[in-house]
Amino acid sequence: MQTLHVDVDTWLHRLSPRIKLLALTAFGVLLFLTQSIALLACANLVGAALYLRSGLPVGEALKRLRPILISIAVLAVFAALVGPLHAAIVTALRLTALALFAATVTATTSMAAFIDEITVLAMPLEKLGLLKAADIGLAIGLVIRFVPEILDRYRAIREAHQARGIKVRLATTIAPLIILTLRDADNIAAAIDARGIRRQ
Repeated sequence: MQTLHVDVDTWLHRLSPRIKLLALTAFGVLLFLTQSIALLACANLVGAALYLRSGLPVGEALKRLRPILISIAVLAVFAALVGPLHAAIVTALRLTALALFAATVTATTSMAAFIDEITVLAMPLEKLGLLKAADIGLAIGLVIRFVPEILDRYRAIREAHQARGIKVRLATTIAPLIILTLRDADNIAAAIDARGIRRQ
């Protein structure tokens, strides 16, 4: 299974995962508190600079963000059609900056460190009897780990359509993508239960 983590040694990689997660949370809150296009544009520049310092080649860095950037662009166009242009621009800049910061965190934090940190942060909720911290850490880690796998599945389905001369449409790709993803999820759940991880 692939990972979004980039195994290089940079100052971003050496930062504590807790600092990065708390900073991401703070940046996310601040991004949604401002309506200034200038501030949001600056946030995008900072996010892009940090992301490009994660050790990824520029081409690979852009490739990773392509799906989310396309989604943001579609959302921005729709927002511009139904509402004020200023609001559409703010939405696009806000989501793009958040995506850049989040991508930086996932690229510079190993999955083991990420799961451990989420588990520690969830411990207060476990003490209140609301959930099991280890299960939350494992679940979030698996979701992040599955992102590149789902993208690869989609590319494989799209290439299979093109090889057969079938036009690539959402209606013809979403069903096999869901089926393959659920099959992988069942296999991973069976492996987790076989190792007794959720019973520890």
